[in-house]
Formats: sequence, C-alpha cells, structure tokens
Amino acid sequence: MTRLLLVEDDPDLGLALRVLFTRAGYEVVTAADGQTALKLLFARRPALMVLDLVLPGLDGWEVLDRTRDLTDLPVLILSGRTSPAERVRGLRSGADDYLCKPFDHLELLARVEALLRRSTPEQWRGDYVEAGLRLVPERRSAVWQGHETRLSAIEYRLLEVLVRNRGRVVTTEQLLDLVWDEPAGAGRERVKFAVLRLRRKLAVGQGGDPLESVRGLGYRYRGEA
Repeated sequence: MTRLLLVEDDPDLGLALRVLFTRAGYEVVTAADGQTALKLLFARRPALMVLDLVLPGLDGWEVLDRTRDLTDLPVLILSGRTSPAERVRGLRSGADDYLCKPFDHLELLARVEALLRRSTPEQWRGDYVEAGLRLVPERRSAVWQGHETRLSAIEYRLLEVLVRNRGRVVTTEQLLDLVWDEPAGAGRERVKFAVLRLRRKLAVGQGGDPLESVRGLGYRYRGEA
C-alpha cells in the first residue's frame, strides 16, 4: 500500500484528509508540526508528502527546504495562501505541485496520483548517453561533464524529454503534456521553475549550461558548446 505523509495542523481538516486518502487506498501517516513531519519522513519513508505551510514550530517552508536537502520525495503543498507570489515561491523552492485551500477532493486525489505516477522508477527503464551527458535511470541522476547530480522525478523527466529532442525547441505546452501530464494553463509556471532548478543542478559541473531558453516558445537541449 502506498504511504502518504500528511502534514497538517488543523485537526478537523487533517481527519477529513486522512479519511479521504484512506478511502482512496493509501496508507496515511500524519504530523501536526514540522519537527514531527521530519521525524516521520525518516522513520516511515513515505512515497509522497502533502504539506501545509502554516505549522507550529518549523513552518512548511523549513520542512520543504530540509526535505529537499535530503530527498527527491514528491511534495504537494496544500495551503490557504493563495497569492501568485506564494505559489511561485513554493514551486521555486522545490515543491512538485501547489494546491490552494479550499480545494476539490477529486482534484487533490488526481494530483496525488499524477505525482506518484511520475515518480515511479519503472518510467525510466533504459539509459541515454550522448556527448557530455549520461542519464542514469536506476539512480535517477544525470552525469554531465563527469559530475553526477541526483534529480527529482520531475527534473529527470524534463531533462529526458529535452535530451531526446536535442536541437529542437520543446514548447512549454508540450513539456506540460509530456512531463506533467497536463495541458497548458494554470501550471505553466511550473515549467519555468523546474527548468531553473535543473539548470542550477547541472551548473555544479564545469561544462556550462546545456539548456537554452527560446523566448516565447520553450526550451532546447543543446548539449556541449
């Protein structure tokens, strides 16, 4: 049974969400504060975290930062903070999705299912090698110019799509469809910040940035300069 970590300090909402996820076939472990969430992250090894931002003690931002330092676990922020700035901050900080309260239960379940589907290792059978780059599916990593970097599920799929279309522009809409399984719309900003995180990780090596932004269109993998 797939295990979810639900981090929510509102007891009524936490109970309702636990019932919702349990009825959908998930095992649910809950935390009402940030410290407990991080302890459960290590102790119970969930497949996905649903994270509120307003928590006692360590807030959701701190939990997200510490989670991202240690694991590529899919994280869905579920928050009453609805401003575009908060959503952008969440995606830029490494969240895989951001859903505002109040929310539709079916939409929440659909988003959780999509994140879990994209994080399944079987999606990356086989490898890909080209000049300067090797994708390592069993570790979900990329070796760029001799430097290996672990990637999140989204980052790996994003890089794989761009690499397999080397030299061709892949539009934002195509990336949403191929990487996020979503059409264009509310999720467009996710592409921008996922590419930004991917570029930062690849830039740790000495080979320069292999990705190119094509203004008004999308992105292109150009490989070695």
